[in-house]
Amino acid sequence: MSDGIGGAMSGPIVLPLDDLVAGERLAATIAGRLRAGDVVALEGTLGAGKTTLARAIVAALGYVGEVPSPSFAIIEVYDPPAVRLPLVHADFYRLEDPAEAAEIGLDDYREGAALLAEWPEHAGGFAHEPNCLTIRLEMREKGRTAIVEPGRGWLERGPWT
Repeated sequence: MSDGIGGAMSGPIVLPLDDLVAGERLAATIAGRLRAGDVVALEGTLGAGKTTLARAIVAALGYVGEVPSPSFAIIEVYDPPAVRLPLVHADFYRLEDPAEAAEIGLDDYREGAALLAEWPEHAGGFAHEPNCLTIRLEMREKGRTAIVEPGRGWLERGPWT
């Protein structure tokens, strides 16, 4: 593991998220590097901060207003000019089988858009995709830790701090 990317990466990047400002800083970094076709897979237990980080990413992409949790709708879509690129925010927690992701038309939603995926394992996972940035959030005594694992497509997008 490493505490950041300086050059070659030797493993996941571990970032302390001691407060909301640290989470917003991570969200701004992700939003600044996000491209159509990317997946940001947000993993962690209930209450780990997946939705909070997703909301911060949506806000960092320029969205002004309330960012609802897609827990019940499963998918929320954000289009320009409200955000700088088309974005799909999905919460797959209620899926009982990964095949349900195809049934709700996930591939159609993803066409030309970036995807923020909460509970990605319920949709079959995305880590196999080269443009997947996996972020595992873990709770600590004080704050949280983000364990960031960039796929191949994210490695050249600059240092993580």
